[in-house]
Amino acid sequence: MKLAVFSAKPYDKRFLSHVHAKNQHFHSSVELAFHDFPLSSHTVPLAHGADAVCVFVNDTLDRAVLEDLNSAGVRAVLLRCAGFNNVDLEAAEALGMFVANVPSYSPEAVAEFALALIQTLNRNTHRAYNRVREGNFDLTGLLGKTLRGRTVGIVGTGKIGIALAHILRGFGCRLLAHDPFPTSAFDEFGEYAELDVLLARSDIVSLHCPLMDSTRHIMDEQSLRKMKKGAMLVNTSRGGLIETHSVIEALKSGHLGGLALDVYEGEGALFYQDHSDDIIQDDELMRLMTFPNVLVCGHQAFFTEEALTEIAECTLRNFDDFTRRVPCQNSLVREGHLLVKRGSHPVRI
Repeated sequence: MKLAVFSAKPYDKRFLSHVHAKNQHFHSSVELAFHDFPLSSHTVPLAHGADAVCVFVNDTLDRAVLEDLNSAGVRAVLLRCAGFNNVDLEAAEALGMFVANVPSYSPEAVAEFALALIQTLNRNTHRAYNRVREGNFDLTGLLGKTLRGRTVGIVGTGKIGIALAHILRGFGCRLLAHDPFPTSAFDEFGEYAELDVLLARSDIVSLHCPLMDSTRHIMDEQSLRKMKKGAMLVNTSRGGLIETHSVIEALKSGHLGGLALDVYEGEGALFYQDHSDDIIQDDELMRLMTFPNVLVCGHQAFFTEEALTEIAECTLRNFDDFTRRVPCQNSLVREGHLLVKRGSHPVRI
């Protein structure tokens, strides 16, 4: 059995190869073929001869790509991530293809990174770091606020949202949450509220919901206007949750006090690649990075040893289930029907 791994970075190769070698009794017949390129209509030929493809968040798996994969003999799609908004599940189901994700991997990793963004932006440590390297020890412009007593709104109380709530409780924050499917796991940390109420009351809003039709641009011009003046917005979930043009206008007007992004709506053409010698054509991203109260990272919140180990292990377990034709608990389609649909809340991420 051959597994073609797309968008493979050195760390993907390292962790997948390690888990593969460590579990030879399960995967002895599996051959891993790594490709640095993302999967798209142009790179489908690289999957010829493979039984399955392993993909990441910015690979393209629309109907056309899935049909080409199916024609090439590929029968399974293994997502080494939780999100699946880049996969046409209806087309995959119609083609009889196996699709599985990694629904949860070290939610603490993402939650801890969200906190790191919050405190970096709040206490201006990124600016202080650059200053002192040039011999400038002036504190002017570095004034922050104590986190204790601040109200933090968490949009999405899946595993990551709950992990962040657990951390923020230790800082003495007041916590609000919004989720169309409330969970009792949040009850010990704070209270649920309608989104408009959460936005109006929160000093910091952190997004942890999946990207789907109902959440795309959940933070648009209208939502941003409802936020408390001077509040901070943090997104470590999916770039499409924020309408970029509107957030730029909110920053320019001074209504939005700070923005921390680990994801970006147009990241597919940029993230996970070195563009330091290129002229980046994305004007909105470049404009965002001119603001002193904006942090942009390259979708690295998940990037810990523990998370990459979990991702590799779960991905190969999913492949093992496929090859042995046994039920897979992480399947997104199965036996002639979809297990999840766009617009639903299939997993707690």
